[in-house]
Amino acid sequence: MVFRPVATALLLLLTVAGCAATSRAPAPSSPQPATRYRVTEADVKFMTAMIGHHQQALSMAGWAPTHGASPSIRRLAERIINGQQDEIASMQQWLRDHGQPSHTHHAGHAHAMPGMLTEVQMRQLDQAKGPGFDRLFLTFMIQHHRGAVTMVKQLFATPGAAQNQTVFKLANDVSVDQTTEIARMERMLVALPGAEPAS
Repeated sequence: MVFRPVATALLLLLTVAGCAATSRAPAPSSPQPATRYRVTEADVKFMTAMIGHHQQALSMAGWAPTHGASPSIRRLAERIINGQQDEIASMQQWLRDHGQPSHTHHAGHAHAMPGMLTEVQMRQLDQAKGPGFDRLFLTFMIQHHRGAVTMVKQLFATPGAAQNQTVFKLANDVSVDQTTEIARMERMLVALPGAEPAS
């Protein structure tokens, strides 16, 4: 007789908890535990470095409309800009979420990153026009993309790195997308006319 009110209260509590859990269940909007799983220094370095790497590609691609690039190169440049701007935004958000600075001020060690163009190469590309720009753009962007793929391989080869869901997905996307683009750019480079008069 003494236990009945306690049992009733317990049952009521369980029912309320059950309802609350049920009402929350359909909308798991933030998979926090999975997303925050095992973030390493290598993850943070990769995300920070890849932002800087992507930013150079955006500079290169941004020159296509002003340097007399052919329509196919301009389309390629637009695809690179759209894809890499989205990835930069994702990487910056991830860094902010993990209490890290979301912008890069590491111009000094930028050239240490695989595939990065030197200042001389960037000047060469900026001075090129028309078919000359097309050829250099493809040559340098292939080099640049290969560097990004190498950065992903280095991340995946680091023990404990890329266990975080977001880092793994982003790194994997970079590798797949840029490997595909390298193959496309190699075909475009081979197809370039030897000496096409500037239009």
